[in-house]
Amino acid sequence: MARRLTAMLCLALTAAWVGACGGDDADPEAASTRVGDPGPVHVHGLGVNPSDDALYIAAHTGLFRLPDGAERATRVGDRWQDTMGFTVVGPDRFLASGHPDGREDLPPFLGLIASTDAGGTWQPVSLLGEKDFHVLEAFDDRVWGFGSDFRTRREQLLVSRDGGRTWSERRTPQPLASLALDPDDPAKAIASGANALYATGDEGRSWQRIDSDAGLLAWPAADRLFRAASDGSVAVSRDRGAHWQRVGEIPGEPAAFEAAGGELFAALHDGTIVRSVDGGRSWSVRLAPAG
Repeated sequence: MARRLTAMLCLALTAAWVGACGGDDADPEAASTRVGDPGPVHVHGLGVNPSDDALYIAAHTGLFRLPDGAERATRVGDRWQDTMGFTVVGPDRFLASGHPDGREDLPPFLGLIASTDAGGTWQPVSLLGEKDFHVLEAFDDRVWGFGSDFRTRREQLLVSRDGGRTWSERRTPQPLASLALDPDDPAKAIASGANALYATGDEGRSWQRIDSDAGLLAWPAADRLFRAASDGSVAVSRDRGAHWQRVGEIPGEPAAFEAAGGELFAALHDGTIVRSVDGGRSWSVRLAPAG
């Protein structure tokens, strides 16, 4: 769950990204429904845009928008960027990472990129050609990203205090599958490795293991930290991960998990998007897979 980025990030984005990184004037509906467009496949991330309350779906096949009440997701622009790490940081303001559209003359790793027009266009912030963040979270000017280094292929956690322009490396006890930042303090976070959760109170410099199963995390409020495990079980912690209560079950293994307002969203590996409006107790299909 991301929070707003301050004007510092906006200043970093004033230069346009040249060439094919710009937007496309094609109609989103037409682009999403053209013959051969599979829609969102292999979903990596979810986020709700505060400006219109639409759900944005970051996938291997691009970025898609699902307005409230709509039955179909439409492609944002005509770009097939493999959007890996993804987070909404404010109205129409997104951060992402991953791999470029095959039609773009760009390095295979996008580093940190940002959009101030709800994914219509993207600008490089830093690390272009160097990093591929699979886990990405932000709070004010703090940005946390975990992913691969292009040169070494080594996975690492990086933390930025200036909106993603400069970074410091942190060590993690395990490769991270998910990360949630404390809504009250951007120096505190809880992360999930392959088989355990870990907490940090010093911006990732040290970690303490939490007595909890691993899972995808969403932290919309200080007293509501959600965990979605690989078996679909959903639990909530009211005390920053010290204790957990099982509240419900997602109908499948989650590939992405997000909280926004009073809603929870999960993407399943088959492309189904489900939603809960009662704190994870019950779930309904929000979007069925294409085809």
